Amino acid sequence: MNREPRDPRTPPRVLTIAGSDSGGGAGIQADLKTFAAHSAYGMSAVTAVTVQNTLGVMAVHAVPPELVAAQIDAVLDDIGADAIKIGMLGGAAVARAVAGRLREHLRGEPIPVVLDPVMIAKGGAPLLADEAVSALLEELLPLATVVTPNLPELARLTGLPVASLLASEEERRRAVAALAQCLPGGPAVLAKGGHAAEDEPEVVDLLLAAGVWHRFVHPRLAVRSTHGTGCTLAAALAARLAAGEALPEAASGAIEYVAGAIAAAYPLGRGIGPVDPLYRLKT
Repeated sequence: MNREPRDPRTPPRVLTIAGSDSGGGAGIQADLKTFAAHSAYGMSAVTAVTVQNTLGVMAVHAVPPELVAAQIDAVLDDIGADAIKIGMLGGAAVARAVAGRLREHLRGEPIPVVLDPVMIAKGGAPLLADEAVSALLEELLPLATVVTPNLPELARLTGLPVASLLASEEERRRAVAALAQCLPGGPAVLAKGGHAAEDEPEVVDLLLAAGVWHRFVHPRLAVRSTHGTGCTLAAALAARLAAGEALPEAASGAIEYVAGAIAAAYPLGRGIGPVDPLYRLKT
């Protein structure tokens, strides 16, 4: 990685390693919009090209692992990064390639890494092969500062029944603790509660960081424009960490920001529309 001190005139630098969304609502596109909304300089390493819109994902073309690795090298060797966000990986080979390059570039440097374990698209299409889950746990989890699963992803990562996590906050806490403790000095875990019972008036997000629980509560919004919420949250969290915020403060600010992006979303497409990451830039 370029280890020269960042010029004070340069904004925080954030690299996203994720898939491309042709509909513009999630993935790389949502991440770069979110970085811009946080006055950060966004860079990207594309892991997959998806064919999708608000109606769903029609096709996925994985980028060869060596090309993903080369993108990471090109960015970090020259520009460097103050935080890294990892999203859709697609397969085990890409997950291992990303982990290998980050181990080489970070070398113990305190660069925040936000791992969003993207597994299923909003419309239900699978985005992470089964064999890649173990690669994510073994290769990338040790590199992460914080991992941001939704409840179905949390269930898949821990092997606990998804139905129990959806129904019980106590079970969600048990799953969060299990994931956080699977490695000595492992990452913080921010479990997103949006998939819990839709008749609940509030959404509860849980953060376990350095052994301390943080509970974030906000009203549930009755809207259909929720595409890209997970990507946007992880990207906002990465941008805030890059700017020097402490993790609990960054998580709280990112959650508030995403709630605003959902509330500000406008009608687009015939399916699940995107949130609006740029809502704060409107005059």
